[in-house]
Amino acid sequence: MKVSDWTIATLGSHSALQILKGAKDEGFKTLVICLKGKEKPYQMFKVADRIILIDSYQDLIKIDQQLAKTKTVLIPHASLIAYLGEDKVEQLKMKYFGNKLILRHESDRNLERAWLKKAGIKLPKFFKTPAEIDRPTIVKFHGAQGGRNYFLTSSTKDFAKKIKPFKGQAYYLQEYIIGAPIYAHYFYSPLTKELEIFGFDKRYESNVDAIGRISVQDQLDLKSLQTSYTICGNIPVVIRESFLPLMIDYGQAVVDVSKKIVSPGLFGPFCLEMIIAPDSQIYAFEISARIVAGTNPFVAGSPYTYFNYDEPMSTGRRIAREIKNGLKSDKLNLLI
Repeated sequence: MKVSDWTIATLGSHSALQILKGAKDEGFKTLVICLKGKEKPYQMFKVADRIILIDSYQDLIKIDQQLAKTKTVLIPHASLIAYLGEDKVEQLKMKYFGNKLILRHESDRNLERAWLKKAGIKLPKFFKTPAEIDRPTIVKFHGAQGGRNYFLTSSTKDFAKKIKPFKGQAYYLQEYIIGAPIYAHYFYSPLTKELEIFGFDKRYESNVDAIGRISVQDQLDLKSLQTSYTICGNIPVVIRESFLPLMIDYGQAVVDVSKKIVSPGLFGPFCLEMIIAPDSQIYAFEISARIVAGTNPFVAGSPYTYFNYDEPMSTGRRIAREIKNGLKSDKLNLLI
């Protein structure tokens, strides 16, 4: 099967530029499906051979049957999952790169914790009820929301006050580990059965990253000041080499366990979101079972991809390379 007969498509958001650029580098045609008024980046950077404009993300359902009849592969990212939801993503008929069923184990915090725990990964403490809160705790909501509305608390009383604006929303109470946040990007190939590390990043978040620029006295005076964790961007990180063995073990462990949870398991890009504590203990607090925006700084490759590839290799291009290898080896069925 000729690569040029196939189209790689994605939703116009999150990491679409990287995905489309990588697809073009590997010889695929490209399609971006984006909201009206959001098409300018894909026109400016000329990564999309075709642009389909929709009025709402839900309109993807309306063109799904049409695209399902073509040689088009949809690449998922967080925006697809956040705006459509797992149920509708699972019902899509078009060709889809990845295991749709694993998404529920990412979006549901309890399933996610069970997965990481089975993998033997060190986890922050989980509180079943607000009455158990006895230390710094971060309150998270279910789903891929880019950190929106997360807040810190340290007592049952404080929690009761801060949760009021979010009445009715399902939340998750997790110990807040003080340390350096590190996001590890992986790629697992079901064709070669090999795990790769593609890089690391840290998030640039509003307004938690701005609060550090305010003096303690000013913070005390600003009684209405509340931390928030809305992601604005991503910053590349090169970690200490001595941390790599455990990072590799963690990545392989979540892949191995995923095969037992939802066959054929997790494959393609994924991210373990971790904290490195002052005593060098490494905790994982989330997993993202698809490409993450933290890979966007590495469109021309990362220091880690440079070890394995003699050409620029982004995560987006690695996805396209995997699909190309699946086509060439007549094993595309293992990927979509």
